[in-house]
Amino acid sequence: MTTTGTAFEVAVHAEATLGEGPTWDPATGRLLWLDILNSRVHTYDPATGRRTLRRTDQHVGAVKPRAGGGLVLNLRDGIGLLDPDGTFRWLHREPVPGRRANDAAVAPDGSLWAGTMRYDEAPGGGTLSRFTGDGTAETVLDDVTVSNGTGWSPDGRLMYYIDTPTRRIDVFDVTADGGVANRRPLATVEEGAGFPDGLCVDAEGCVWVALWDGGAVRGYTPSGDLDRVITLPVPRVTACAFGGPDLADLYLTTARVGLSAPHPLAGSLLVVPGAGRGVAQPAFAG
Repeated sequence: MTTTGTAFEVAVHAEATLGEGPTWDPATGRLLWLDILNSRVHTYDPATGRRTLRRTDQHVGAVKPRAGGGLVLNLRDGIGLLDPDGTFRWLHREPVPGRRANDAAVAPDGSLWAGTMRYDEAPGGGTLSRFTGDGTAETVLDDVTVSNGTGWSPDGRLMYYIDTPTRRIDVFDVTADGGVANRRPLATVEEGAGFPDGLCVDAEGCVWVALWDGGAVRGYTPSGDLDRVITLPVPRVTACAFGGPDLADLYLTTARVGLSAPHPLAGSLLVVPGAGRGVAQPAFAG
């Protein structure tokens, strides 16, 4: 196992309350990321340093590119579509009092797998649902507490998933129709090391996991062995994604929510240059 403590750089110095959801958009050469509790969607162009900011009308848990341009948003009240001209419309609206959107990911078939959770983090109050491009919705898991990292192996045969309080990174087999079966643990984060939050998968099938209250991002082999730990000075690392023109740089979002004396970099977008080799992520088919 390799441990690295000084490999990161600051991509964007920010004070996001709950920075989340880094996603590389190859069509624009920009990184998408967001601040859930401030209802803000950010973009960052590492080639020019240019940044943009868009405010949403409600808390936003995830944002992903769409195949035809624009964005799909996992919002408090459901799944929204933002067209390239800025027009907004609902794909699937299902408001539930006391519940909000959280992390989401796009599967190899172009469907969106979107998670929810209760604001009070009540056990079993969240879900993981699958949305196709035409808006068809299917609840995959309905006994989730904090739905978080979701990703697929490079060959599309496995799906990885995190319900944060379980401390586990779970793995499923992907079925012929794009669904999942045979849930089992891949790895467990030990007591005192933080809680698993967002994840991404690299070209070798290794699973990278951000650690909330762990001040680190970990890389696990496809067999679940801990292979690499990158330590960071900020305790609440929320999510990770490979980006850059060759998908070699590992971007990390962080949070300052709930910290009485946050580190100066808490809430910033960080990057570990040359951390590995990512896999191009599909765009949402809607």
